[in-house]
Amino acid sequence: MTNDSTRPYRTFRDFYPFYLTEHANRTCRRLHFIGSCLVLAVLVAAVATTRTRLLWFIPVLGYGFAWVGHFAFEKNRPATFRYPLYSFMGDWVMFKDMLIGKIRF
Repeated sequence: MTNDSTRPYRTFRDFYPFYLTEHANRTCRRLHFIGSCLVLAVLVAAVATTRTRLLWFIPVLGYGFAWVGHFAFEKNRPATFRYPLYSFMGDWVMFKDMLIGKIRF
């Protein structure tokens, strides 16, 4: 598989290895993980309290932490800009892989 970021990925299975190369920096991965945890916490809080206004924080927290990781530590442009759906899916698969120890935290 090529690491060419301009390649048009047809399946998530093909995309995910590329996604992981874009998250080689440990701090970047940690910031993604923190952002994802906060997204889940806000989602739970919004549902539990029926305060739907809280949902506005989800993109700020999720993308905010991830983009700091990319621009400040990974020194690359987030794959979200090129592959929004696959990147969203990749965030959650990487989150799960970090939780189960498949990817180093």
